[in-house]
Amino acid sequence: MPQPWKPTKEQLLAATSQTVRDVIAPDLSILFCGINPGLYTAAVGHHFARPGNRFWPTLYAAGFTDRLLTAFDERELLKLGYGITNVVFRTTASADLLSKDEMIKGGERLRKKVARYRPRILAVLGVGTYRVAFNQSKAKVGRQIERIGNTIVWVLPNPSGLNANYQMKDLTKLFVELREQAELLDR
Repeated sequence: MPQPWKPTKEQLLAATSQTVRDVIAPDLSILFCGINPGLYTAAVGHHFARPGNRFWPTLYAAGFTDRLLTAFDERELLKLGYGITNVVFRTTASADLLSKDEMIKGGERLRKKVARYRPRILAVLGVGTYRVAFNQSKAKVGRQIERIGNTIVWVLPNPSGLNANYQMKDLTKLFVELREQAELLDR
């Protein structure tokens, strides 16, 4: 599906000073949490917008949505009981430019946000980031022992197209497990 517009090189470079607004509401079924906005995402102002990011196709393939949404449809997630935020709000060309301190502080802010909005599940999209932000050095993909209040914490791989460790079928399988868990909780 074509994007409404593609940022220029100048707009991408200028995006480092921009942030992306959360897609959030109280009592969501799942709050998806990315690492931080990339340049493309910040330039267009919508989550997981970079072509090649597999977040939107994976949501569709895993049965979260009945059609393939794009980043420009992100607000439709709220009607389905889902939202999006990030661990760190600072925009970077790549997540490896974030400091450990930024991720730890981001984890603290995220805990407060989760306590305020009370999603049933927080799904952090990035194992390494979760390990640092939540001081859980041995965490693996899937449901975590840790909770934030009554919120279950779930860790999934980063859906970036650059994450070659997980192919689309593997991502989809892991997202299906999360969806099935959420459906059990929502009954």
